[in-house]
Amino acid sequence: MVAYASNELISSSDFAKKFGSYLAQIKSNTVEKLAILKNNYVEAVLVSKDDYEKMKLALEEKEHRELYGSLDFRENQKMFQEIYADIVSGKERLTPYHEGMDEIDEMIDKIEHENSKK
Repeated sequence: MVAYASNELISSSDFAKKFGSYLAQIKSNTVEKLAILKNNYVEAVLVSKDDYEKMKLALEEKEHRELYGSLDFRENQKMFQEIYADIVSGKERLTPYHEGMDEIDEMIDKIEHENSKK
């Protein structure tokens, strides 16, 4: 829940009457945000263009990380299931030079690299 200072809460009718003044406050960073009230409920929040762009980029980055994580998990899960099936069936799969192990090593390196970025 976002907290608002008393000088950040304005009625929608007051906002309509003094739009230019409120826009100037946002542009000059006199206030961080303005919550526009209708019937005593916050209906909208006015922020600077720069703040909006930062929030939008952060949200997109978060969504991309979540999507990448779910796709990566599915890919890893499928490969590990195939390796497990080979082990259960008695196939010679677990040798250091086998391509399955190479794939696992590559995945581990990839995951460690991604984690080091965080």
